Amino acid sequence: MSNVKLAILFYSTYGTNHAMAQIAADAARAAGAEVRLLRIAETAPADVVNGQDAWKAAAEKQTDLPVATAEDMEWANAYLFSAPTRFGNAPSQLRAFIDTLGGVWFQGKLANKAVSAMTSAQNTHGGQEATLLSLYTTFLHWGSIIVAPGFTDASIFAAGGNPYGYSHTQGAELDDKAKAAIGHQAKRLVEIAAKLA
Repeated sequence: MSNVKLAILFYSTYGTNHAMAQIAADAARAAGAEVRLLRIAETAPADVVNGQDAWKAAAEKQTDLPVATAEDMEWANAYLFSAPTRFGNAPSQLRAFIDTLGGVWFQGKLANKAVSAMTSAQNTHGGQEATLLSLYTTFLHWGSIIVAPGFTDASIFAAGGNPYGYSHTQGAELDDKAKAAIGHQAKRLVEIAAKLA
């Protein structure tokens, strides 16, 4: 075990970011991190969620996972966020969670911790890079240390070449190339977090 306590926080409407977060959790554990896999609370009305079969099914698959809290953010010394793109930004559910963190931010409890992010969108140029960069702007306000994958491994090129963080196109398979890129990003985050810790 390393000295890294990693909170992997995801919001997933149809299951893609849940699957990505699980892949990252496995890779981070293999790299020696203690991992909490945490879902972001759903804020959409239940009748809206239950009105779409795919959304309802994904929500039901996630119910056994704990909901992310400010305490989890204090516990962790590294963070990995995964959420879909909504009009070039993180979804409102994730933004609502971030908005609850003012107290721990004010106390400096988010500062000097390694952080990275992943995303997905319906199409290849659906705002993924803008979403990651907008999240990184928030993390800069926290004083966190952004650990993007960059072009530090061949898997980044093979999976589409996004140096800001893994981004997935909805409907495409999370194949071996995707798993390798996600795994590299998670391992790199653990490696840098261990150095910071």
